[in-house]
Amino acid sequence: MRRTGFLSLTVAAAVMLMCGCGAANSKLSEEEAHRIVIWHDKEDAVTGVLEEKLKELEPEVTIVLEKKSDLTESLKMVGNNPSAAPDMYFFAHDKIGVYAEMGILSPITDIIPAEELSGYMQNTLEAATYKGEIYQLPIYYETLLFLYNRRYMSDDAVPETTEELYDYMQEKTGGGHYGFVEQHSTPYYAAGWINGFGGRILNDDGTPGLNSDAVIAALAYHKKFADLMPGETEYATVNTLFNEGMAHATIGGPWLIPTVRESGIDVGAAPMPVIDETGTPIAPYMGVQGIQVLQYAASNKTESVEKVLRALMDPEVQISLAQASGCAPASEECYTMPEIADDEIVMTMKETAEHAVPMPNLPEMDVMWTVVGNLLTDVNMSDEDVAESAEKAQEEALSLIKTMQ
Repeated sequence: MRRTGFLSLTVAAAVMLMCGCGAANSKLSEEEAHRIVIWHDKEDAVTGVLEEKLKELEPEVTIVLEKKSDLTESLKMVGNNPSAAPDMYFFAHDKIGVYAEMGILSPITDIIPAEELSGYMQNTLEAATYKGEIYQLPIYYETLLFLYNRRYMSDDAVPETTEELYDYMQEKTGGGHYGFVEQHSTPYYAAGWINGFGGRILNDDGTPGLNSDAVIAALAYHKKFADLMPGETEYATVNTLFNEGMAHATIGGPWLIPTVRESGIDVGAAPMPVIDETGTPIAPYMGVQGIQVLQYAASNKTESVEKVLRALMDPEVQISLAQASGCAPASEECYTMPEIADDEIVMTMKETAEHAVPMPNLPEMDVMWTVVGNLLTDVNMSDEDVAESAEKAQEEALSLIKTMQ
């Protein structure tokens, strides 16, 4: 049965496509055919690398990088309208399902043969795949990391299991200090514990999995760790505690490291602790950044689009982008190069990624963040029954997803 979800978005996209069909059927001028507009939401360090590489394509192809702070909503509005939409966009993989359902994306393999993607890490290609089609050229990825302050925790004393971590927390928490802190009631962070138990916030078929035995077991187990952390664990609180040396260890993203180092902390990164109950490490979500192509550009600017894609397949570009962003290259070849192989943070991220779960790119995931956030608050901060809270959250998620369809 054909999916009927996101009908309003699909209809809107169809209207926009009709608005642009005259342009699509008329021959583009040579200048138009060789002008590529790329939307992005990246910091200057990243766009600087992109600009330097893509400038090499001139004068054959002119690249316009346009920053959009509201990129996801803007794409929903413009659809595939050639007079308003970009030709490509550089963004995370998790919205692919929404735009694929709108009918505005072209599979990357329509332009780059699938066999030429064999050098990419398999999990990055998995993240880029929706309903059997690869819609993103992966460039770099990020996962959460286990970070620690070497002032308190030496490299050879980093907990290898969650029970070792819990023992450390019990010993070191007190007097304004915490052995370990994380955003325990934020879904993106709690997902690592859930995935480590074999549970899933959202199953591969788009159904929520919040009342599964694995999720309930994960939340119940994680609760004892949350009890030894501050009640309020939003981003600012957790990062301040770690940056000021009041927390010995944390789970955070690579984006946290520059600020931590600026504060004078000798920060280390280690593989995620193994969950004793499952024998599997904490398995955080993996986010893949890369470039996607809109259908109009793929059909009408094929040659120019291919040149852009091939330029960004250069391993040297991926290395430069990874260094600029603090994340890890998507191409396996990069890990044989000293710039990456000698980078402690990147190599730890690659090891973490071996167990990480690509963030779902299904449209249904949009409703799960709030539902799971409420579930975590109920369990970790209001001490409500785990099983009952999970069942309530499951029913809420099913209702919201049904409303979307």
